[in-house]
Amino acid sequence: MLNLSTRQLVKATAPVLQKHGVALTRHFYARMFEHNPELKPIFNQGHQRTGSQQQALAMAVAAYAEHIDDPSVLAPVLTRIAHKHASLGIRAEHYPIVGQHLLASIREVLGDAATDELITAWAAAYGQLADALIGQECGLYAEAASRPGGWSGWRGFQVLRKRLESEEIVSLLLQPADGGTVPDFRPGQYVSVRVFVPALGMVQPRQYSLSAPPGGKTLRISVKREDGGEQTPAGWVSNVLHDQVVAGDVIDLAPPMGDFFLHEDRSGPVVLISGGVGVTPMMAMLDHLLQQGSSRQIRFIHACRHGGVHAFQSHVAHLALEYPQLRSVVHYEHPRPEDRIGAGFDRPGRIDLAALQDTVVLPDADYYLCGPIPFMQAQIRQLSALGVSADRIHVEAFGTGGVAT
Repeated sequence: MLNLSTRQLVKATAPVLQKHGVALTRHFYARMFEHNPELKPIFNQGHQRTGSQQQALAMAVAAYAEHIDDPSVLAPVLTRIAHKHASLGIRAEHYPIVGQHLLASIREVLGDAATDELITAWAAAYGQLADALIGQECGLYAEAASRPGGWSGWRGFQVLRKRLESEEIVSLLLQPADGGTVPDFRPGQYVSVRVFVPALGMVQPRQYSLSAPPGGKTLRISVKREDGGEQTPAGWVSNVLHDQVVAGDVIDLAPPMGDFFLHEDRSGPVVLISGGVGVTPMMAMLDHLLQQGSSRQIRFIHACRHGGVHAFQSHVAHLALEYPQLRSVVHYEHPRPEDRIGAGFDRPGRIDLAALQDTVVLPDADYYLCGPIPFMQAQIRQLSALGVSADRIHVEAFGTGGVAT
């Protein structure tokens, strides 16, 4: 535990960090990549270009300063960060490098306000934070490597086949290139994929939810093509996976990680609510529940723009006919002329959970949400208004940061 003087000094910087944190983190990343360019392939350069990574780090640093008296408040956030770090191969030896550049950036950005006493306090605070994350990440690495079929770091997987799920989502079925087995995982978790991006001249990692249930001989990811180019860096990796990777190619995968997963220790209903490509972890959860013979009631609520981008439509429709415990409600926000209610979707417009109250508000139900952040925020607000407690709402947001309402 940090002493009182150190905590007071760090906490006093919270308002400054809330106001100027992005400038600090932008300076930090630029400084670190200038002095340690070997770290660039670890970090999402698309998020660097858009500024979302700087924003997420600034929010995290400010929150840590604000709650320095009781960092346990941030335990869920640190767990999410630890899973991300472990999926990207961030190790204990990286923390001194990050700490060096973070402290130097505080001094360089804050100027005269960054006294030696303040830098010493932040060094102690960073050391406490680093120790907490290193401990969690070491545990995740050990768990991933010790499970049957598991591994640590990067492992080559061969693309068995690619399947187009919609106009913008393609599934890749992957098997270990070394001929070994794959580990079990918790439905809802993701893997990191690493490929070479010609536009950057370096490898880049991205996280993709596993879209098929555990227990098989392969892993499956389903990737949405994002706009890709110099001005739209979000699509650098997805376009490589769509256009350049073919059956027979080998790509690198990190072991399954993530703190968003199906709670199998519970017996109540399961409500799966997704928007767009957020359907991918829901497919792993849905198929797993049904394949395991679960008697839990399942509600599958999905929204997308129109029928052309509706992934897994026929699969879910067939399951809903076969399994009486499953009820599916699909929304098209902007139906095309050829889209017909009852033939692919059920309701036009956005999801209105109040209108579906009798369908989705069930005793002891757990609610799993995945999709764009504004979509997730809207669903959380709706569920809260319907009386669903926060501990029953589980969220997964693609990209950096979390889901604030």
